[in-house]
Amino acid sequence: MNLKQLETFALIAELGSLSRVATATGTAQSLISRQLALLESEWGDRLFERTGRGMALSEFGRRVRPEVELVLAQLARLESTVKDASGVLTGTVHFGVLPSMSRELLPMLFSDLRVLAPLLRLHVTEGFSGDLDEQLGSGRLDMIIVNRYGAAAGRGEDVLGRVDTYLVGKPQAMSALGLGASVAFRALVDLPLVLPSAPNGLRTTLDMLERQRNVRLDIVMEVDTLTAMKDVAMSGHAFTLLPMQAIKEEIESGRLAAARLDKPVIRRTVALSFTRQRPLSRAARLVGSRARELVSGLLA
Repeated sequence: MNLKQLETFALIAELGSLSRVATATGTAQSLISRQLALLESEWGDRLFERTGRGMALSEFGRRVRPEVELVLAQLARLESTVKDASGVLTGTVHFGVLPSMSRELLPMLFSDLRVLAPLLRLHVTEGFSGDLDEQLGSGRLDMIIVNRYGAAAGRGEDVLGRVDTYLVGKPQAMSALGLGASVAFRALVDLPLVLPSAPNGLRTTLDMLERQRNVRLDIVMEVDTLTAMKDVAMSGHAFTLLPMQAIKEEIESGRLAAARLDKPVIRRTVALSFTRQRPLSRAARLVGSRARELVSGLLA
């Protein structure tokens, strides 16, 4: 067993196929397969089941994966600590961000870091708040930018700004509804909606409003990507609920139209949250500082 074999196992578990790992690492697939075979021989059991869709973790693989990831994370922290002590900002910072923020934020953040810390590597995970919370809690991410619903963020989180939620659809479909600049929550009852799957902060808020008003929304599709939500809305077959930051480009090009949700307003608090699994490196603190300032400026 060696470090290379552990890294190979972790990558296969994350990407789900030998070919994807080969492409991501620029390594021959045969060499990756050999590394895996050596590790399975050393440990005496299969780590993956070969399926028609790629590589799925075996029961044994699922049991050892958290321990392997812990070892790799500890080694990464050791490297970061050594570099911190030498005064060089380097290492990898694992950063989670909402899809609605990534298009504007990431180019600006990348540009800043290239100047301030050119040796630093940023590993970005894009996802909805529930998934990012889970990865932060498990120690896979150093920090996340997420939505919280209601007036306040969670304990220990930095509030970066607050944004309203909009009903979004194809312009012709929105015009047919005869809506103005805003739309009451009760008007959503008769509309086909495409929304993120539960558990999700928006879904929890909507569920609460349904119970309070004794109504039921018509959720015709659940998807877990921002692109899919917008694509379905642009088709004219359904509507979705998003912040303005997520649809600026489509609004400006006339591909989507929006009306602010009202009675009640559904307001999202955008917050920056840091891991509690380990101390932040100097590099991570720099990324957090720049992300805090850039997102606050975008929301303002």
